[in-house]
Amino acid sequence: MATKIINYSHQSIDTNDLKSVNKAINSGILTQGKEVKNFENKLKNYFSSKYASAVSSGTAALHLTSSALGWKKNDFIVTTPLTFIATANSILYKQANPIFVDTNLNDYQLDLNQLETKLKKNKKIKAVIAVDYAGNPCDWINLKYLSKKYSFKLINDNCHALGAKYNGQKNYATKYADVVTQSFHPLKNITTGEGGAISTNNNIYANELMIKLAAGSSGKAEIGLNFTDFGFNFRLTEIQALMGWHQLKIIDEMIARRLEIKHSYINSLVTLGFRPQKINDNIKHNTQSIVFTVPKGLDRNKLVKYLFSQNIESTLGTYCLSGTSFNRNKYDDVQKNSLAIEASAITLPCFDDLDITPITQAIEKFIKENG
Repeated sequence: MATKIINYSHQSIDTNDLKSVNKAINSGILTQGKEVKNFENKLKNYFSSKYASAVSSGTAALHLTSSALGWKKNDFIVTTPLTFIATANSILYKQANPIFVDTNLNDYQLDLNQLETKLKKNKKIKAVIAVDYAGNPCDWINLKYLSKKYSFKLINDNCHALGAKYNGQKNYATKYADVVTQSFHPLKNITTGEGGAISTNNNIYANELMIKLAAGSSGKAEIGLNFTDFGFNFRLTEIQALMGWHQLKIIDEMIARRLEIKHSYINSLVTLGFRPQKINDNIKHNTQSIVFTVPKGLDRNKLVKYLFSQNIESTLGTYCLSGTSFNRNKYDDVQKNSLAIEASAITLPCFDDLDITPITQAIEKFIKENG
């Protein structure tokens, strides 16, 4: 039995992060200062994008994106059912209609054949939100091809995938998508506590995002602010921005360690019948999450409960949003692959200083007793 609780994940905070927090506090400027702008510039450099806006969460990033792109009632927006509910909510915020397209069983990404079938049938599809689930980039070359062929906007929900590479490029997200959203929640590879960002190369979208982010203000008027639009207060603080910049500096080191942990899991669990998420050769996985499909006949839920009894936190691999209580019976299509993945996938603990030995030993014991 594990002698201490092994968390599902936890953030990596070092002395430089603590110093950055103290610096922000002692500056006397906690919001709307120079550090947020500095962090945005670092994000622009990282993604090779023309524009970047730091925001209060990944959910806020998606919400602002839906507003900036002008989605409205009777528009249709495609996304994957294998994602956090914020992805679909960003569509519903604007009273647009989500369309869920099923995923592939091996890599858990959008099935592009099924996507094209939807595009041929529905000429009102305005955009596709593709999710780089668990830090594994989608087939962005073919997504971009489809976006040009069928004239829709392409959004990369990149909240899992900061630091991943596609065809050797870490800036793939803004290369292929019209808008890219990020999250800096503590479960992500870098964190600002809560927080997120939006990147784009489109100046019209960037301007809309900045106005809506700043409560609808387009800047200073002769006296006070000039409010020109409906907007939100989704700003990041100076404290968070400084912390984010320090975390961004060491992201490659954190990803390298997480990849070591992933390979150790694979070496231990594949022989037991566990199947890892498929990562294609042209992709460098950032290992935001480590997801396996459990062996056929093994009760995934029972395994999760058993690991909790051994003080090991794990969780289901993902949600299938079309099958949740909130969405059930609202949509005609059944995403069979996504439901199968939801029923059989498990996400195991992953963080920088993790020793997986107690976890794999507990799994081996469970299989011996329940296999």
